[in-house]
Amino acid sequence: MALVEAMRPQFAAMVWLGVVLGLRWGEVAGLRVKRVDLLRRTVTIAEQVSRDVGGIGMIGPPKSAAGRRTISIPIELAETLSAHLVSAGLTGADPDALLFSNAEGLPLDYSNWRRRVWLPAVEAAGLSGLGFHDLRRANATAMVLEGVDIKTAQARLGHSDPRLTLAIYAQATDEGDRSAATKLGARLMASTDFHRESPGSTGS
Repeated sequence: MALVEAMRPQFAAMVWLGVVLGLRWGEVAGLRVKRVDLLRRTVTIAEQVSRDVGGIGMIGPPKSAAGRRTISIPIELAETLSAHLVSAGLTGADPDALLFSNAEGLPLDYSNWRRRVWLPAVEAAGLSGLGFHDLRRANATAMVLEGVDIKTAQARLGHSDPRLTLAIYAQATDEGDRSAATKLGARLMASTDFHRESPGSTGS
């Protein structure tokens, strides 16, 4: 929330797309109006912004077939995107318009955006060192903690190699470990007397 509030209003929704959907920066920057279906609450990743050999931003297809995907979005994000479209003056009459663009309506340049938008917001939010890709990592970690199955996580993240997703699931978090301990105790030891008597107790 601190980061969202520190962002320029026209780019704040990019943070939510990064952390709630786990999208890469290029995927967020390449989103067009026609790829957002607020009625069905989905976002389709069909293009992304990348840099050519000269470092200039350009729009092209995802690098892999797995990268092209349609992701369900929560109602909160649908409302956020709806408000963004209204604020940007974008409607269904502008199907090919980018959700996020420069002043000329052209694709964002990552280096300029990072220097002028991202870094100032990160500093203002007290999150020095945070990169946009860290939002994707937070999304992946949240899916682990919420018990999302590996196949679904792989599809949502657009991983072509399941080993990438498995690597994420192999990174146990302290919160996940504590949660597992609590759940296992409740399931496997709920009928014992251990929780009623201390180990050295003789009873009465």
